[in-house]
Amino acid sequence: MTLAAPTHERGITTLTLDSPANRNALSARLVGELSAALAGCGDDDSVRAVVLTHTGNTFCAGADLTAPADPAAFVALMRQIVALPKPVVARVTGHVRAGGLGLLGACDISAAGPAATFALTESRLGLAPAVISLPLLPRTDPRAAARYYLTGERFDAAEAARISLITLAADDVDDALAPVLDGLRRASPQGLRASKELVTASVLETFEQHAEDLIARSAALFASAEAREGMTAFLERRDPAWVW
Repeated sequence: MTLAAPTHERGITTLTLDSPANRNALSARLVGELSAALAGCGDDDSVRAVVLTHTGNTFCAGADLTAPADPAAFVALMRQIVALPKPVVARVTGHVRAGGLGLLGACDISAAGPAATFALTESRLGLAPAVISLPLLPRTDPRAAARYYLTGERFDAAEAARISLITLAADDVDDALAPVLDGLRRASPQGLRASKELVTASVLETFEQHAEDLIARSAALFASAEAREGMTAFLERRDPAWVW
């Protein structure tokens, strides 16, 4: 399993990414298991909201380069989070890279602690943050997105909050999320569903308009010679050929 057994407390179900061997990378298996778990939460009247968190020091390392999920399946997962009739809250205490930022960006509310770091590393691999743009670009500061899409620089939780990649940065994530979860417990199921529809409408519209094109772009990039060199260099822990 790549997910720990779900836990449930007072209307909040916690789903925990638990694949330390590959730093919770987005394998086909992880995407499938997470999608199934989210579908179960969506159908369960006892679930008021979902918390998505992780074991280890990495929330999600991005695509699993040895057993990657199909881009269309990952897009479907991100859309599922956005469209789920229950709020999804990300609890991050570790690193987030590449496609992991798409998973994070699809969540409705997110909090990260001081050990969290973030980077859109695709350009360094001969790729681009194509499909993860679907939830990221509607929600993230455009000037910051341009910088971090192009450079692949690493940044911290405070910067992630400043650019609206996450909702808040905190020294203690659980303390910071306590009033958030209390608020979700106090809201009615209908109120949450209707309110979420309002704040996700523009993101879902982006999925409808651009998903097909970005899936095709992602597949073409992954199949390219430059990407093969970039991914091989990453796995071999060396610089790719184009680094000056």
